[in-house]
Amino acid sequence: MKAIKFKISMALTPLNENLGHYRAAHLLRRTVFGANQSTIDAFASLTPTQALAQLFKDGLELPLPPIDPNTGTEWMSTGTTDANSENFELENYFIRWHLGQFFGGLSAEQDKLAYIFREKLVLFFHTHFTTKRSVVNNSRALYFQNQLFRKFAFDGFLPDGLNFKSLTVKISVDNAMLVFLDGRLNVKGSPNENYARELLELYSAGRGLEGANDNTGTEGDYGTFTEQDVQAGAKVLSGFDVDNDFSTIDPDTELPSGKIKGNGTIASQHDNLPKQLSNRLGSIVIEPNAELLINGEPTRESAIDEITQFIDAIYGQEETAKHICRKIYRFFGYHEIDEARQNGIITDLAQIFTDSNFSIQAVLEAFFSSLEFYEGNSGIEDDAYGSIIKSPIDLVVGHARKFEIELPDFLQNADEFYEITGFMMNKISDMGLNYYEPYEVAGYPAYHQFPIYYRGWITTSYLTQRYAYIQSVSSGMMDNNPITVMSPIEYVEKNIDFDLAANARDLVEEVCKHFLAVSANIAFDNTTSELSEERLNYFLNAFLLSFDIDEDPESTWTFRWTNGVDRETVSRQLQDLFNAVLQSPEYQLM
Repeated sequence: MKAIKFKISMALTPLNENLGHYRAAHLLRRTVFGANQSTIDAFASLTPTQALAQLFKDGLELPLPPIDPNTGTEWMSTGTTDANSENFELENYFIRWHLGQFFGGLSAEQDKLAYIFREKLVLFFHTHFTTKRSVVNNSRALYFQNQLFRKFAFDGFLPDGLNFKSLTVKISVDNAMLVFLDGRLNVKGSPNENYARELLELYSAGRGLEGANDNTGTEGDYGTFTEQDVQAGAKVLSGFDVDNDFSTIDPDTELPSGKIKGNGTIASQHDNLPKQLSNRLGSIVIEPNAELLINGEPTRESAIDEITQFIDAIYGQEETAKHICRKIYRFFGYHEIDEARQNGIITDLAQIFTDSNFSIQAVLEAFFSSLEFYEGNSGIEDDAYGSIIKSPIDLVVGHARKFEIELPDFLQNADEFYEITGFMMNKISDMGLNYYEPYEVAGYPAYHQFPIYYRGWITTSYLTQRYAYIQSVSSGMMDNNPITVMSPIEYVEKNIDFDLAANARDLVEEVCKHFLAVSANIAFDNTTSELSEERLNYFLNAFLLSFDIDEDPESTWTFRWTNGVDRETVSRQLQDLFNAVLQSPEYQLM
């Protein structure tokens, strides 16, 4: 892994010691959709630098494309024929295939953590550069955009000049994006401003810190850009079309990209006149590079060069780096960004982002090795710090990985693979996240909607679905459930010391430490415990009292466990304990 080549400011306090169990669990919950206990135990002895080396790896294999069960082959590189499934089915296969990548796909065991973390970043890019499958209506376009995100996930290993800023250029002429935000309709003389507006407002500069006074005093001034910039940007972005053959290949990424409207050489629908940006973007004039023109006429190269100039101007203002870093912070850290955080960690991360030539990997390496990621910092008093409510994907995939569910090989057993991942995707949708179908262009509300953010995952209906899923999957009682999950008794036998499990209170503490985000200090009869004695007693009573109300329940548990008797009752008691813990409000956090 490349060393961090920038200086972390004093406000972003680096960690110097081993992670320990709490920090290891925290890091893995946030980066790899949870992890089994043996992985957490192994991670706990690592220093931050060693941990990052396992998350960021150069040379990871790319996932093989999804398979169409109708043909038994992939269709992304070859295109479709009449023998292939219907388009909506292929879209479903792509989405279910991507869910499978969150489990590690077919990666080697030693690369699995880095592989899954890369997919977490692909998910982040998707929540940032949003796309809707119902609008794009093309599984290949969705897949190649997904591959584009994967290409830029670990940008610290890419050649110089390929980074988050250059990804912003690439996404501007991506086939799926050209459809989604009407870039294909944007032509000389009749500019379509849809993408230019969202590029500025959502994907780059943003409109400033939510809830803060932007101090704009002029009509059409959004604080970070103006209507003049939207209009000029639309002209800069004009002249591109969707390449339905996916034969126009970007030389940097070797992935399909949009094509120019014209004869293949001259971009006849690109506005070739100078474009004046406002003072918000430095009053820069964007002009075509004469060396890239042919007889004074625009080409694909000259049009992309103009887009690059436009993106450079946007990233030239300080607020753009802050906007991107706020999105990163909310995705991996915490949703609330008050004045202290804005002036502290966000400013520091934005400086790292700028100094590293807009490398998202540099920002994440600094953030994940800082005290702020794990514990907050002086001057910030917030006992909910770091408590992100699990998204439905985090909940479903994290639960499955914690219980070591293995998916079938999608190359060898596509039907079963799609059945299981389809079941999971349906449950994720029931919980409020209809993957690749965000409600609005800004994306999934929980990632952007001020001031609610992640609390948007928790409505009465969605919470009921979350609780029902965990209980029914864990107990194996859900109708049409194709998932085989480790039972609670199997989990305890595999992951918790036998003698420790013989003590009911010790067992309750240990199960809470394994599954709950508030796990740094959990103990009965301890006033500093992160879980109150009342909460621990609630789990203890759920565990014991339904079976032994007229006996000494703790001694009876010890006898059954130690002597291996009445295994059916032991299994049912552990089922009750796990149900109570996994359906608790605390389990909804990560």
